Amino acid sequence: MKQIIVCVLVVFSLLSTSCITNKDVVYLQDKGTIVDDSLQIQALATPYRVQVNDILSISIKSTDSELKGLLEIFQPTNQTSGGGNAQSLYFSGFTVDLHGNIEFPILDKVNVLGFTTDEIEDKVKEALLEKYLKDVSKIFVTVKLAGLRYTITGEVSGGGVKTLFQDRVNIIEALANGGDILPTGDRKDIMVIRQYPNGQKIHHIDLTDIAAMKSPYYFIQPNDIILVKPLKRKALGAGQTATQTFTTIASIFSVLVSTYFLARNL
Repeated sequence: MKQIIVCVLVVFSLLSTSCITNKDVVYLQDKGTIVDDSLQIQALATPYRVQVNDILSISIKSTDSELKGLLEIFQPTNQTSGGGNAQSLYFSGFTVDLHGNIEFPILDKVNVLGFTTDEIEDKVKEALLEKYLKDVSKIFVTVKLAGLRYTITGEVSGGGVKTLFQDRVNIIEALANGGDILPTGDRKDIMVIRQYPNGQKIHHIDLTDIAAMKSPYYFIQPNDIILVKPLKRKALGAGQTATQTFTTIASIFSVLVSTYFLARNL
């Protein structure tokens, strides 16, 4: 009987330390890593640069009524008519090919690999003015990514491929769009798999620390993969709350006692 009691105490101590606490689930806690009372998020020093397989939405407008008919041939019908969902943009947008080019009407190939959207706007505008329009023509070129597409997987409520039509999205917004992290997810070690011209790299970010807001991976980029790992205590089968843990311990104790008395009566 003493051996059973010892076993139960060991199990109790193990499971009691396996309860999921507030420190495991609360985002952006002050862990003494920030000196200032108020944390200012600085804008990223380098804006996003277009990569292979990105889809661009390009709009060209002019205040000159004589140019409006001419400019319509430079953009797909869906874009001029206001179509903006992910599916329509997939077919009507401009996809960056393996060589970093887009096929643009009349201008033929335009290299956009490694350029920002502002720089691409200038390239398209200069090419149009140089080849087809007058230097005095007033045209307005707008280039945007056709949605910020990313993937969430692991211990989340709703994983999968997501698209947000925003220029800037932080990782908490991205996770919330996927149903947020489950209580059994490890918020202290979120993996961000990011695309680079020379391949993929894996980065880590601790979302329970307010210092995460200063991380270069706090704001996601197109084609990011966000992986949420399970907490180690999930593998132990421990409860998420004290009540669940107590129920587990009671069940184990009941089985051990029953086994002991059965063995004695044999």
